Amino acid sequence: MVLKNLVEMLVGIGSENDMGDKKKVGKFVYWFPRIMSILFILFLALFSLDVFSEGLGFWGTLLGLLIHNIPSFVLLIILLISWKYEIVGGIGYILAGLVYIVLVIFSRGFEWFMFVWVLQISGIAFLIGILFLVGWYKKRK
Repeated sequence: MVLKNLVEMLVGIGSENDMGDKKKVGKFVYWFPRIMSILFILFLALFSLDVFSEGLGFWGTLLGLLIHNIPSFVLLIILLISWKYEIVGGIGYILAGLVYIVLVIFSRGFEWFMFVWVLQISGIAFLIGILFLVGWYKKRK
């Protein structure tokens, strides 16, 4: 019941006929994935700051920052495209979450404590992707 109400609120269907409520829902579906994307990209960029503790020179540090921020740059490009074409954001963020899961499982061998990592990174990416898809579906309707 709660899940049904949540989906109805996000998609904008249901028993309410008040246009003000539907307009608010429309703004929520439009802005929430974009704001979450920006915060998520900044969160991922924080992980690149460990390059400063490596004691590299200027060029080594710069190269390290660029390499560590490749996922952030890719997600930033996806965000910029999905600002207009929400289907790209939906597919892109879901694929990013799946790629992260595959990388975690196959890079070191999966340990159960890594499940928390997967939830934090790919779970947020899945949520953002789903919200972009909801916005795309709502525009199509």
